[in-house]
Amino acid sequence: MIVVSAASGGLGRLVVDHLLARRPASHIAVAVRTPERVADLAARGVQVRRGDYDEPDTLRTAFEGADRLLLISSPELDPGRRIRQHQAALDAARAADVGAVAYTSFLDADTRSDGVTAAHHATEHALKASGLPHTVLRHPFYSEGFLRPALQHALHAAELRDATEGRGLNTASRADLAEAAARVLSEDDHVGRAYDFTGTLWTYPELAQALTRVSGRPVAHCVRHVPAPGVQGWLEGQIRAGALERQTDDLARVLHRPPAALQETLTQLLAEIPVT
Repeated sequence: MIVVSAASGGLGRLVVDHLLARRPASHIAVAVRTPERVADLAARGVQVRRGDYDEPDTLRTAFEGADRLLLISSPELDPGRRIRQHQAALDAARAADVGAVAYTSFLDADTRSDGVTAAHHATEHALKASGLPHTVLRHPFYSEGFLRPALQHALHAAELRDATEGRGLNTASRADLAEAAARVLSEDDHVGRAYDFTGTLWTYPELAQALTRVSGRPVAHCVRHVPAPGVQGWLEGQIRAGALERQTDDLARVLHRPPAALQETLTQLLAEIPVT
């Protein structure tokens, strides 16, 4: 039995789709806060169990009988609460005698305990201390998080502005990361490993060129000299510093193929976004 936690989210649903291509539906269960949100999965034969990261008793019941558990990290923004939620899930997994846990962490969480990696760093240590057999899946930023918000504006304005000074971004598509998780859950040679997943490196000038090819509309790249406000400005600063250029072959090795290229991901996203 494979149990996927937080399966009502975008990543979890994709993982379940990939698992259903590999295993009978009766061998797959999902643990979700609101079972009604995944009625479609129940209709496909997947076992739906209530499991709330803030209600530990529900987690133990949700994880019962799991040979493999995918612990998808909580979307909670407060690091302290997020750590408590993950610890509760690990305690429940141990109490339910789960066979092995795969945890969706973040790149550099093994060495950095600050910022976006703080809760992941603590959870990786808690996972080791739990004694549970486990696999760590360290994710980069999702490609969709950068590409989707930019597409409609770029196509409408015929330009793409950024302040990254041409430095590269290592991102990976949610679909590739979901397939990798499904492989880890359904194959036998991943327990005890920690993977640093990275996708295809790309730059904003390359993105403008790819948008032109995929959309058939000219999209010019323009350098923005004024820093963007808020989170976007922080991310651009990280990119300018080269913090998102790290690459490994871990994702390709788990997928047994190269990760999706920039143009491939753009083509998929453009099919979902109305272009006017």
